[in-house]
Amino acid sequence: MLGAVFMALLDATVVNVATPTMRTGLHASGSALQLIVSGYTISYAALLITGARLGARHGFRSVFLTGLALFTLASAGCGLAPDAGALIGARVVQGLGAGLMVPQIYSLIQLAFEGRARARALSLYAAVIAVAVVVGQVAGGLLVSADLCGTGWRPVFLLNVPVGLALLAAAVRLLPPALPRPSGGPDLPGLVTLTAALLLLVVPLVLGHEQHWPRWTAVCLIAAAPVLGVFVLVERAVARRGGAPLVPGRVLRSPHLVYGAAALFFCTAGYAGFLFSLSQHLQSGLGESPIRAGLAFVPLALGVATGSLTWQKLPARWQLPLIAAACTLAAAGYLGIGLALRTGGAGGCALPLLQLVWGLGLGYTTSPLLTLALSRIVPADAADASGVLTTVPQIAQVVGVAAYGSVFLARADHPGRPAAAASAQALYATALPVTAGALLGALALLPLLCRRGAAAEGGE
Repeated sequence: MLGAVFMALLDATVVNVATPTMRTGLHASGSALQLIVSGYTISYAALLITGARLGARHGFRSVFLTGLALFTLASAGCGLAPDAGALIGARVVQGLGAGLMVPQIYSLIQLAFEGRARARALSLYAAVIAVAVVVGQVAGGLLVSADLCGTGWRPVFLLNVPVGLALLAAAVRLLPPALPRPSGGPDLPGLVTLTAALLLLVVPLVLGHEQHWPRWTAVCLIAAAPVLGVFVLVERAVARRGGAPLVPGRVLRSPHLVYGAAALFFCTAGYAGFLFSLSQHLQSGLGESPIRAGLAFVPLALGVATGSLTWQKLPARWQLPLIAAACTLAAAGYLGIGLALRTGGAGGCALPLLQLVWGLGLGYTTSPLLTLALSRIVPADAADASGVLTTVPQIAQVVGVAAYGSVFLARADHPGRPAAAASAQALYATALPVTAGALLGALALLPLLCRRGAAAEGGE
């Protein structure tokens, strides 16, 4: 399961590195290139909650295998695509495969593990996410630079085929059979309205900056809120009829899930937005190669992996305050990196040390948050909670790159100043709101801290 997550996230990162070669090899326009990158994200984000429900209805194992097979087949289609249009279509199908595959992982972890074993499984999941980002940047640079047999960018996708086939063989043998859980119907009205709301939110955020935020992006973003309201009304109507809503109200009434998901949103949005901005600064501002820029993030990955794999060794009573403190630590990392690179230099020894601080903050935040959010969810609701928990970080990534990335890009393009100086100032300007967002993640947990404090006093 972790291998499948690694492959899905690696694919999203590695494509960003290969886009210049794709533009040349396919003679792709700017808008086509943008859809090659974003088509995957859009279809992936739109299907996550539905993918979780399909797993509950038809069996987590079966839907996981279906998604993995679809992802592998679409990867072959991407690598063999004759033109930009075919590549865009294959990327959308790839995203659909990931949308079926990834939500089952939370559900299977929730059902197959308990207590500390579940916490460790979620910690490994968070560590894999961090490592995949770094490996994706480095692997993309290596594969594109190698130009194997004159294939250019195509190995970026074709590498998924043997890996996907090996994972399929392992999954068929190792995953326990999971019987479908009766879910009282597919809730088509909920599916349609939620998908529409997610698309209205994700599509303009993904495409807006490149197209200079045309009017349709504002219309879509404004329309997303009322459509989401319609979804809530539809779900309530389904529940009154005795059906099975796509997102049951009892799941959203869990304080741990709600506050944990809110903190996860702020943390993931800041991580994605600042990672994008720092990558742009290293390559466009400082002129680093994709490989060197990818290797620069190794301390970040080490920090995340260390935090993810050691937090559960602390006493349980420390874990909730630890998350709030770790959000503050990540905020210090963002601000420190912005200050260290503000003058246009490479940052010296301070950059890897501050990335390690950033990574530790993330590692001591993400894994405990996943465990916290699922701690009060009963196994019968595992799929629905998994759909929410996979959708929230995915939307957060899109929002983070769109919001914080726009801050960076708007200030980095300064004709009257050297590229390195303008990019450095843009990174510092981006670090300020990202730091504020990380602190909001800590504040989102305040209600849970207060509840726990009141419960402790009541016990005394």
